[in-house]
Amino acid sequence: MDEVNLNAVSLEAIRSRSEELRHAIRRTPVVPLEGPVITSALGIDHVALKLECFQHTGTFKARGALSNVRSLSEDQCRAGITAASAGNHAIAAAWAARAAGVSAKVVMQNNANPFRIARARAEGAEVILRDPGPATFGEAERLARDEGRIFVHPFDGTETVLGTAAIGLELMQDLPDLEAVVVSVGGGGLISGVAAAVKQMNPKCQVYGVEPTGADSMSRSLAAGHPVTLDKVATIADSLGPPMALPLGHALCAAYVDDMVTVTDDQICAAMITFAEEAKLAVEPAAAAALAGLLQPLRRRLQGKSVGIIVCGANIDAGTYQSQLVRGRDHIEALVSF
Repeated sequence: MDEVNLNAVSLEAIRSRSEELRHAIRRTPVVPLEGPVITSALGIDHVALKLECFQHTGTFKARGALSNVRSLSEDQCRAGITAASAGNHAIAAAWAARAAGVSAKVVMQNNANPFRIARARAEGAEVILRDPGPATFGEAERLARDEGRIFVHPFDGTETVLGTAAIGLELMQDLPDLEAVVVSVGGGGLISGVAAAVKQMNPKCQVYGVEPTGADSMSRSLAAGHPVTLDKVATIADSLGPPMALPLGHALCAAYVDDMVTVTDDQICAAMITFAEEAKLAVEPAAAAALAGLLQPLRRRLQGKSVGIIVCGANIDAGTYQSQLVRGRDHIEALVSF
């Protein structure tokens, strides 16, 4: 375990960073999920939704991006930033740069959803398209090397985690007696920050991570005792698709996360329907994964408990959303039944 990394995300540091960003970041609402599927079929006393889908740029990513940009020196601000992303992080990095008056060149995968590419451009960034994987990150590294731009990582680094940790801080301030928090997991930047805040404020509150079965790098990393890189990723939840865990996120998850579970893409699509019908929310698959985790693999463990779910984002175009709802309709009964 890397004690330096853990100490860098102390509760004092989390509170300090949250206060620094307070006027620029939305304190997103926490609302109850009270539909009949939740209250009757599940037997769960109280489910609260932390609506990061209402954050600037439509996802929690704005917090980590702004935390990074606000940490830059004057010289670094003059050089500008770069980022590599399939979507949400590029949008958030572009927004954070614009908010701070810093130039941004973001590199996006050329198979990224056109909706997300357009959003990144609308935030004022120059968008460069490259092949997925090494080519995308390689171009961002070139921009950092040749132009002196600061690379803002999509999920790794102390600045990123201190930004996302404010979500857990706010949730526990609003609901200090929560018994469990459920978080979708991609690269680990969200859950590592949330878990660090939650566990340091209330060690009795359990923290569970949910990954797609086709992108379970953190589950495998925790089982192996070290960060693992997947040979391939296969999930509709592209925001949860990083193929690897990295040392900081792995160390924080090992210290603060109680367990990891996985869900299928079919379950994720069915959970999108549940969000729409029970919570009146149109969310992207990454956000639906957390609810899918509660509705199936975590259901028996969390029955009768007060549970918080991080609704991490809602950046999805209408056509994709409609097709995933159609897919989910075929699996909704299996999701909500024992």
